[in-house]
Formats: sequence, structure tokens, C-alpha cells
Amino acid sequence: MTDISFSPSTPTSLTLLGTGAMGTALGRAWLAAGHPLTVWNRTPERTAALTAAGAVAAGSAAEAVAANRLVVVCLLDDASVGAALADADLAGRDLVNLTTGTPDDARTRATWAEGRGARFLDGGIMAVPPMIGAPGAFVLYSGHPELFEEHRQALAVPAGTRYVGADPGLAALHDVALLSGMYGMFAGITHAFALVRGADVALGEFAALLVPWLDAMAGAAHGTAERLASGDHTTGVVSNLAMQVAGTDTLLRTAAEQGVSAELLAPFLDLMRRRLNDGHGEEDTSGLVDLLRTR
Repeated sequence: MTDISFSPSTPTSLTLLGTGAMGTALGRAWLAAGHPLTVWNRTPERTAALTAAGAVAAGSAAEAVAANRLVVVCLLDDASVGAALADADLAGRDLVNLTTGTPDDARTRATWAEGRGARFLDGGIMAVPPMIGAPGAFVLYSGHPELFEEHRQALAVPAGTRYVGADPGLAALHDVALLSGMYGMFAGITHAFALVRGADVALGEFAALLVPWLDAMAGAAHGTAERLASGDHTTGVVSNLAMQVAGTDTLLRTAAEQGVSAELLAPFLDLMRRRLNDGHGEEDTSGLVDLLRTR
């Protein structure tokens, strides 16, 4: 895995297909750093913000691709990528796809691009548009390693870079896994606020308690990784599964008392009970991971 970097680059001419909110944020960053930029969007009017900042608008996606060797795509979905590039000559082009998709989408698109003479890199943007250009944003990349190294400085202008492997699907897999962790956290936050809402609790003060608590608990991910790698789910366990399951009744009864549905919490508690019933009471919750896998 290549470490995250965020550094200026020497000017590289590039093409950007897609000037929605994210594409425009990326384009602004490249223009601000002095990179000549050709842009295209299915709705031409949406290129106006970037052309006003110095970008050149192409009349078609094929024309935009012809303008530069480095072509960055940031469209709605994989089908949009195929449609936009259908008539483009990709021979000799370096195609960087920042369109959100699945790992298999990325692998299929890589084979498609390489069959048309292009090198391919897939990317997962771990940021929202206002974060682009700031040190906290980063993009996960996977695919052609030489393409990544050659254009690494230019790619690092709008956001830090992390290369996760030659398999084109790995960036999308990391992206979705990280987002899944985020939504799991959001589910917990939603349930927590539902419990205190309507009680004599200052919500801002509760948030000030919740955030550092979640920060402290997030470090458990390192232990999960270590236990999954070793296959030993019992070493170093502080609060084992038997102890945790014993406390779940309190969580559920409190939700009932507060008039809160347990639908966000119940699936995880059910997994804990299943693992316990299978005789793994001395384990950490890392053993639940394999209960979720279907193959």
C-alpha cells in the first residue's frame, strides 16, 4: 500500500470528463495548481465554472479524450462511462476512472479500456466536494502501477493518494468497505440520538460526549484486524462475547422504555447471540466477521 501523499506537482495537461459537483471541485484544484485542463460534460452549461477559471471546453467526449494523454473520468455511474467513451479513441491514453462503482465494475472496465489500447487506473474518492484541495481528502487507486507512478504528482493535487494494488477492483472494494463502516457508525449515532431525544438532555452536550467515545472505540478495528489475521479471537480480549451479550437486554429494554425501535441495533445483537450460542463466549466480536460471509 502506498502512503497517502498531498503534494504539488509540475504542470500536466489533462482531460476531465464530468463536471458535476465533484468533477468541478477536482477541476478547480488542478487549474489553481496551474495544470492545463480540457473539460467535457453531457450538459455543456455545467462546464461554465471551470471554463471561467481557465479550462477549455471540448465539444464532445471524444474530442476531450483526444486533447490529452491523461484522461480523468468522474461521471454518474459505470454505464455513463461506457456511453461517454463509446466513440473515443483510447489508444495510448491513460484512463483514470473516479466514477463510483463496484469492484467487478472496475475490473470489467479495466479489461474494456485495455482492449482499446489504454492503461487503466480506478479510483475511489474518500471525500465530499468541499474537502477537495484540503489535506484531509484522499483517493484510493488501483490498477496499472506504472500509470499511477507516472501521474502520481498530478493526481495528488486535488487529494492525497493511496495506491492499494494492481487488481483494478481493490480501490472500489476499499471505498465500499470504508463507506460501510461509516454507515454502521451513522446507524449507531442515529439510535443514540433517538434514545435521548425527548428526554431532558441537551443534544449538543450529548454530541460532545458521543464523539470522543466513538473516537476511542474506533481503535478496536486494529484488534479486529489482528485477530482475523491470526485466527485467534481470544487473546487480549477485555470484554468477551458472553459478557457483552449479557448486557444486551439492558440495551433493548432501554430502547423500549424510551419508545425507540431497536431495528438498527437488533441485527448486530442477533449476530452476537448466534456466535455465543455456537460456543464462542470467550472471544472478541471479531469472530462475527465470518458469520457475515456467504462464500
